[in-house]
Amino acid sequence: MILKRGLIAIFMLVALAGGGRYAHAQPAETIYTGGDIITMAGRTPFYAQALAVRGGKIAHVGSLAGALRLKGRATRMVDLGGKTMLPGFIDGHGHMVYFGKNMIDADLVGTPDVADLIARMKVQAARTPPGAWIVGFGYNAAKMADRRHPTRAELDAIAADRPIMVVDSSGHLGSANSAAFREAGIGADTPDPEGGNFARIPGSRELLGAMEETALFAVRARRPPFTGKLADDVITGAAREWARHGQTTAQECGVGLGNDDIDIIRNAIDKKLLPIDLYLCAKDSATDDVVAAAYSVATAFNRKADGAAKNLLAARPDLDRRYINRVRLGGIKFWLDGSPDTGWFTKPYANNPPGKTGAYVGFQQLPDDVLFAAFDKYWTTGMQINMHVQGDAAAEQALRAIEAAVRKHGMRDHRPVFIHATYMRPDQIRRMKAVGGVPTYLTGAIPKLGEIVIHLWGPERAHASVATRTLLNAGMPFTFSHDAPVSPSPSVLTLVDAGVNRIMPNGAVIGGDERISPYDALRAVTVMAAYQIREEASKGILRRGKLADLVILDKNPLKVDPKTIRDIKVVETIKEGQTVFRLQP
Repeated sequence: MILKRGLIAIFMLVALAGGGRYAHAQPAETIYTGGDIITMAGRTPFYAQALAVRGGKIAHVGSLAGALRLKGRATRMVDLGGKTMLPGFIDGHGHMVYFGKNMIDADLVGTPDVADLIARMKVQAARTPPGAWIVGFGYNAAKMADRRHPTRAELDAIAADRPIMVVDSSGHLGSANSAAFREAGIGADTPDPEGGNFARIPGSRELLGAMEETALFAVRARRPPFTGKLADDVITGAAREWARHGQTTAQECGVGLGNDDIDIIRNAIDKKLLPIDLYLCAKDSATDDVVAAAYSVATAFNRKADGAAKNLLAARPDLDRRYINRVRLGGIKFWLDGSPDTGWFTKPYANNPPGKTGAYVGFQQLPDDVLFAAFDKYWTTGMQINMHVQGDAAAEQALRAIEAAVRKHGMRDHRPVFIHATYMRPDQIRRMKAVGGVPTYLTGAIPKLGEIVIHLWGPERAHASVATRTLLNAGMPFTFSHDAPVSPSPSVLTLVDAGVNRIMPNGAVIGGDERISPYDALRAVTVMAAYQIREEASKGILRRGKLADLVILDKNPLKVDPKTIRDIKVVETIKEGQTVFRLQP
């Protein structure tokens, strides 16, 4: 009898948890049906008839009949009208705060020559309030008729008494005027920093104006802070752009590039400005300041914080990875090398960039001891280390640091992120798999820079770059990222298109053997991106109990000509059941 009663109780629990769970369940707030709902839950596409949302989470995904069991009097029924629903896109690597600042700066994208750049900067000077730097972003010296950066003298001619700085589309090169150099305390006697340099007027030590890598960072860090409404606009403007492109989770992977980044982010937390999640990585040199600020925020928003909080910080620098008003500190970023013309390789470039002579192999930006110490400190914590890696010498430095941590502490589920990982040798890819590394590929650079990379690195390295098919065949995770404002747009579908087609502007395919299917490309911006940032428990696929982070597209990327994926429009972006972007007719 006891056994019988026990079995009955078990069957009742099963009924409540399984098919009978709808009988007394709270009704859904919204039910979506009438379109292609791709769950992204498997290695091959699986479609659901309907999806129900309740309390910011997915209450049902599957049959229409199952969804209708959750229909109540107030449930909103949404007919997708043949459109396609996917999990919200996740930013694998970007700079949302930096992008927001650039929205306030002069747009230099596509400038054809120095004269046009100067003209645009004059317009920016006229609209920039007194006391603020005059800044522009997005030019590409290699594609300009002059094939050079503007000089200090040319920028002085715009406004000699006000700091002026321009940054190229990669974010690694730029130029400044005399006032900006004075503000930064940099002059003819200033030595070049490790991992970068200041261009000099030939035959002298006088500054020419152009800067590379860490030299640029030193000047950029002196820009005055954004405050008040400007600080609000940085966050709200950028978040709108991320949402417009279907993203429900953004990144700022470089907090500390600007000396006001922490204040801008704290302002967003205090005012609850963010409609989507923002994952943060601290710039390596700013890590202590960022972690201290995160600790301050965590205790301010945690009424139960007690004397154990400092111990918690020491044990878990990521603060248990909890979002506070949609912001989470998740990692640290290290720059090991630079852009395609400053990437660090074990073998010389096939053709040197302008101004470089001899057996040029690019720049090492970080001493071994700094990176090794970081992995020793953080390998056993939840604080992920993200590393900017272009060439195989940079990848080698990253792998050696990780392998040293593994030897000392054992294998951990750290998931170190190889940002770009543009060219890695086959042996390095195998070693990356062994330590659980996750590369995030800037596929949008393929159509933009493919021809330049072939010229600089040579065909062999260029065609083996962004090795998505190789990783897929090896069963390794990888993601796609736009690195906006480098892209310069935070468009995700552009990344998917490039990963599938790999077509350069001249119509040729670069690395044709590394092309992947549209479905695998979509996995790189959904389920694998959630895995990369260690949020697969709540994001990345459409499944009951996950966050209702959704994107609706006007066409199904799996059913169109693959060469038209980039033309698909984001119709609506939904964060935890709430619309944060809707395309206006």
